[in-house]
Amino acid sequence: MSQDTIALLRPLVVDLDGTLIHTDLLLESASQFVLAHPLQCFKPVLWALQSRATLKAQLAQATHIDVAALPYHAGLLQWLREQKLAGRRIVLATASHHLLADQVAAHLQLFDEVLATHEHTNLKSEAKAKALVALFGEAGFDYVGNDTADLAVWQHAHTAHVAGASLSLVQAVKDSGKLGKVFARDRPSTFKSFTQALRAHQWMKNLLVFVPLFTAHLYGDVQRLALAMMAFVAFSAMASSVYVLNDLVDVQDDRHHARKRFRPFASGALSVLQGWMAWPLLLLAAALLSVAVLPLAFCVSLAVYCGLTLVYSFKLKQIAVLDVLTLAALYTLRIVAGAAAVSVPLSFWLLLFSVFIFLSLALLKRYSELKAARDAGKSGALRGRGYAPEDLEMVSSLGGSSGLMAVLVLALYIQEGQAPHLYGAPQLIWLACPALLYWVSRAWLMGHRGQMHDDPVVFALKDPVSWAIAGFMAGVMLLARVWS
Repeated sequence: MSQDTIALLRPLVVDLDGTLIHTDLLLESASQFVLAHPLQCFKPVLWALQSRATLKAQLAQATHIDVAALPYHAGLLQWLREQKLAGRRIVLATASHHLLADQVAAHLQLFDEVLATHEHTNLKSEAKAKALVALFGEAGFDYVGNDTADLAVWQHAHTAHVAGASLSLVQAVKDSGKLGKVFARDRPSTFKSFTQALRAHQWMKNLLVFVPLFTAHLYGDVQRLALAMMAFVAFSAMASSVYVLNDLVDVQDDRHHARKRFRPFASGALSVLQGWMAWPLLLLAAALLSVAVLPLAFCVSLAVYCGLTLVYSFKLKQIAVLDVLTLAALYTLRIVAGAAAVSVPLSFWLLLFSVFIFLSLALLKRYSELKAARDAGKSGALRGRGYAPEDLEMVSSLGGSSGLMAVLVLALYIQEGQAPHLYGAPQLIWLACPALLYWVSRAWLMGHRGQMHDDPVVFALKDPVSWAIAGFMAGVMLLARVWS
């Protein structure tokens, strides 16, 4: 009898958290509970004080995990299916609560038996090893794990298969002489994932804090320029904090999205625990920097931005129209905060232009999402949104009109605003109007063709034409300033 045939006679036992899936169901359910019941966030602590098993039982009963959308380890799952087809007995053995483990097993239709945590038994490490030895005998099973807690189980297994673990753990298992297959981590590095979670590319939006300084032509004031830079850093830290929290809120919805399912928390590249540690630290850093070096008016603006963003993340983004108005307000708040940071008066024309142009971009963002959904044959409201594909025409009409209104505001500013007092040749700024009109029209045309990224800001940052138009408009403004 060959070694492969002998191996098929041994049960293959598979761990769940961090092994079969790139996440931990205890952390996922705890995160969901706190987000759904923020005023009851103390309850998990009380349950944990009773026992780990009690904590898992209470959270499993109080939350819902969409097991069909969990980030499964594709390579391991494929191998398990091959083993199943070969006639091997496969067992799911996990420290997760049995309510969740049974749902995973029912979804995959792969396991002959499920061993999991019950109300009085936390099936982890030594407890799991003891249960498996009682069922299959010493060295009577092969085991697939991923963590140091699994060393106690591998010690009693015949063969130790390792999934997505560190090189040091793989070496430790190898030294034991039991190493079988090694399934590499099919996710980006932690550093790259954190960079993605912080969305550093989105910090470009925070350059809006410099707009009041430059429109007031105070860019030669070194002290004010330094304050604007500090404002940029504070806003970037605050924005990253909110992005991380927003991704934690949207984990389950993101897993149903064609692109967002690859985000760090949705894909399991980062654990939700890392997210819950990161966003408060970023928030604290932004607050300390603001209080230490920036004016009170900026601190108030940043606090309003933070509060409005949190309300948006938890509720407003689900309400049609109000969501895009909120996004436009959040962009405009960056300009308000920039004016507060450098102590310059706010321009009515600048605020009005900001509201219309960013409302157009927010509607374009929604339009792109709706078009992608309609092209995919979906109907009904999008997950976590207040829109359905049937709203495409209305969203397009509102968005295009808002973009044109921004061009009109720019034209009125040239004719009736403060331009004659700030520019030597304000009539030259008229050249910026057709350039902006072209950019808005082109962006919406690309949206209609399905060629627009679902975040227009990301599209603009990668689009050479957008950079060329921005450079042309900046050149026109500079020429209008120096022309005499």
